Amino acid sequence: MEYSEFLKKKQKTHIESGFDCEPSNEFLFPFQRFIVKRALKAGKYAVFANTGLGKTLIQLSWASEVTKYTNKPVLILAYLAVSGQTIKEAKKFNLTCQQYNNQKVIGQGVYITNYDQLKNIDTSLFSGIVLDESSILKNFEGKTKKLIIDSFKNTSYKLACTATPSPNDPMEIGNHSEFLDVMSRNEMLSMYFVHDGGNTSKWRVKGHAVENFYKWIASWGVMLSKPSDLGFYTKGYDLPPLNYIEHEVKAPKKQNGLLFNDTAVSATDFNKELRNTINERLELTAKIVNSTNENFIVWIAQDAEGVILRKLIPDAVEVRGSDKKEKKEANLLEFAENKFRVLITKPKIAQFGLNYQNCHNQIFPSLDFSFESLYQSIRRSYRFGQESEVNIHIIKVDTMGNVIKSIKRKEEQFLTMQTKMSNSMSKYLRVGNIKDINLQPDVKTEFYHIMHGDCVQRIDDLEDESLGFSVFSPPFAELYTYSDSLEDMGNSKDYKEFLTQFGFLVSKLYKKLQPGRNVAVHCMDLPIQKGKEGFIGLRDFSGMILKAFNDAGFIYHSRVTIWKNPVTEMQRTKALGLLHKQVKKDSTMSRVGIPDYVMIFRKDGERNNPVTNTELPVDLWQKYASPVWMDIDYSDTLNFREGREEKDEKHICPLQLPTIERLIHLYTNKGDSVFTPFLGIGSEVFKAVEMGRYGIGTELKSSYFDLAKKHVKSAVFKKNQSTLF
Repeated sequence: MEYSEFLKKKQKTHIESGFDCEPSNEFLFPFQRFIVKRALKAGKYAVFANTGLGKTLIQLSWASEVTKYTNKPVLILAYLAVSGQTIKEAKKFNLTCQQYNNQKVIGQGVYITNYDQLKNIDTSLFSGIVLDESSILKNFEGKTKKLIIDSFKNTSYKLACTATPSPNDPMEIGNHSEFLDVMSRNEMLSMYFVHDGGNTSKWRVKGHAVENFYKWIASWGVMLSKPSDLGFYTKGYDLPPLNYIEHEVKAPKKQNGLLFNDTAVSATDFNKELRNTINERLELTAKIVNSTNENFIVWIAQDAEGVILRKLIPDAVEVRGSDKKEKKEANLLEFAENKFRVLITKPKIAQFGLNYQNCHNQIFPSLDFSFESLYQSIRRSYRFGQESEVNIHIIKVDTMGNVIKSIKRKEEQFLTMQTKMSNSMSKYLRVGNIKDINLQPDVKTEFYHIMHGDCVQRIDDLEDESLGFSVFSPPFAELYTYSDSLEDMGNSKDYKEFLTQFGFLVSKLYKKLQPGRNVAVHCMDLPIQKGKEGFIGLRDFSGMILKAFNDAGFIYHSRVTIWKNPVTEMQRTKALGLLHKQVKKDSTMSRVGIPDYVMIFRKDGERNNPVTNTELPVDLWQKYASPVWMDIDYSDTLNFREGREEKDEKHICPLQLPTIERLIHLYTNKGDSVFTPFLGIGSEVFKAVEMGRYGIGTELKSSYFDLAKKHVKSAVFKKNQSTLF
């Protein structure tokens, strides 16, 4: 495979597997028709749309066109009670949808059933699958998520529909991508996200990856909070006012030695505080609900609350988790039909999928820390199509002020990021290329030659067998860490792709190196993160480099271990294996610090130009010959801060100057050409010039190249100054 072919293959695109079709349903609004048409063309598609934008009609229209095209049935999976609502909605839109009762032989048509029936379904019967409220895929370790993905692995047409996902929760987007056969969750995390600190669930989009992340999603899905996000008119989709009404209950005075109770509660004491204030909270709840004849939803946290509230609110109906399925479904649907006034239930029972525009009053007598639960519960009433102001009554306890603050902070962050996501997605209805770079002119003098661009391509500008030595530290497969360029080796979906690209470089380097000469590669083994790959361990990166050089024809010559302080590593990374408390808890998970390595390779052949170190004293040679270099000062580097850009995810870690000096001293003669394919801020060329060698380097990133020019120029100035005396 040619390098240009590899770059085209490396470019991330989504292959459409659907069919061209003009949706026939007359009830579709223009923006809905646009979405259905794109989803049919893609074959496998996600719709992240705000509540009330007609996801039910979109699903039914898509499923109807797929069943007509394939002449096979299509299945919709939904939460309890949503099935009944969907069947009624279908009739309203002149479409047909019927309940699937696990029958073995079915004809063409659209069927619907509940998620809890999935184990009983013969999925091979269906040509298409629709996931209603597909946020059920959110938990990446969940059994339901795995069952759904595995069950429909061979299904030709897939549609996943849910409200806009949380921008700070990559698991939900990654699991959608995996369900739709676009990219695995691990590949997505490697491509676009960076892991912060020791919290295994804390991932965020890398600075350099933001634009390409949204482009990527736009290739297999659409995200919108209102029709105008896609360029359509928003008339009729303006939401009414949303009113938060807070009511405070004072908790009994605690024996805490203070004049007042604490105003914050921990997550562990939360349920205890609810029990201590149950009567005060529920009496106030009943007073509010009973003061009007309007419909109300009462969201409770504990079964005991439901027992008390049914006595205090005579016309209320409670839907409990222990109710039989038929009873739960019937009561949830009857509330939507105004057959009773007050619904009491838990968010986990009714927060997804149900349409309760018939109710514009809700009350939370026991609000917890979960913003998502609050958001989804409110959206049962507060959705497009709601004609009245929506009133959300929140009963708060004076000792739980931090709960309200936490919810409000999460809501503000969510709305800000949701708007950013929708705005960005609307620009990228088709995925584009990773952007090209504008190359700067080479800088070539009698002392050095540095080139801006892709090292695999720029190395072709060098003559064969012209290099006396090469020294460098390769990038890791940490995508979008340093740039958003397609040619950046770090921008690889996995280590297999990285090693393929790295292999192109090593093969060309073999041709450019003089026979008998060496290449020194600075590297380290890499931690494996549990939040990404499910376990904690080490990746043998040095072994990967060894294989790449062996495959290109190099001989593995030597290895130096560079000592690093494990305390410094522990403080910087908070790695579990280095914590002293882990030794006391379970030392089977403890490990030593990760050292750096310098791996030396040799191109065998006739030595027409041997390196003769006649002036190397024996005591210095003994230091060089040590298998472990204990005295490398990690702070002895060129100044790198000027080269760092705002979107860079990691600080530049230039190779230490003493390491470069020893390698150049040991493996080169004065006047030899010393080459680095990863110039960075110029360390290797700087040291080569300083030591009387000819430095050659290539660098892809513009800000690094600019700084390298300054550093190398200063080396020449320093060299010229020294010759004056």
